[in-house]
Amino acid sequence: MFRVRGLTKVYGTGAAEVRALSGVDLDLYASELVVLLGPSGSGKTTLLNNLGGLDVPTAGELQYRGQDLTTIDETALTRYRRDTVGFVFQFYNLIPSLTARENVGLITEIARDPMPAEAALEMVNLGGRLDHFPAQLSGGEQQRVAIARAIAKRPEVLLCDEPTGALDVRTGIVVLEAIQRANRELGTLTVIITHNAIMADMADRVIHLSDGHVHHLRANEHPVPASSLNW
Repeated sequence: MFRVRGLTKVYGTGAAEVRALSGVDLDLYASELVVLLGPSGSGKTTLLNNLGGLDVPTAGELQYRGQDLTTIDETALTRYRRDTVGFVFQFYNLIPSLTARENVGLITEIARDPMPAEAALEMVNLGGRLDHFPAQLSGGEQQRVAIARAIAKRPEVLLCDEPTGALDVRTGIVVLEAIQRANRELGTLTVIITHNAIMADMADRVIHLSDGHVHHLRANEHPVPASSLNW
């Protein structure tokens, strides 16, 4: 789905220049679950933002299904983000005055072929919390609403930036189970950023970033369920 060659991202100029990505080469495939590992400052979030069309690279090739995302105009890039990509961040970004159903419904109103908000919430095991407001939900439940919101438009790509970073271990596993279920049932290419190496065991492939480069990749012959992660 993605062909990435020589991807480079530089912020600032001169003495203030920061090279976040330095010639990343990468291929990502339909339906796989990828864990992107690396320390802070390794370029993980910058890479994810480029894949999702939230940022544009300074140089290099970034193709999605043969379309070069570095050359399309802002209207086409907005359409790509809206129709193709679901985002899950560390912080939930729910609207406090809307229920879980209504927060997810915001996406279904603009998506091309959405699933019902109720179905998306059922997929993350929140079918019994449809009409609860964010303040009435735990942190893990709010994150699962955010996942439901991301998957309700049936995205081809799901990008997750430290989705368990603000959660305790037990709650984090529940959230990872929801992401893994969406990946398997919807066939969505799923990329999860984390600094927690234990999460690598649930991935089809693990990509290690260091100093803006892909340090190495490895495939898991037998990815484990999130519930079996040995925290």
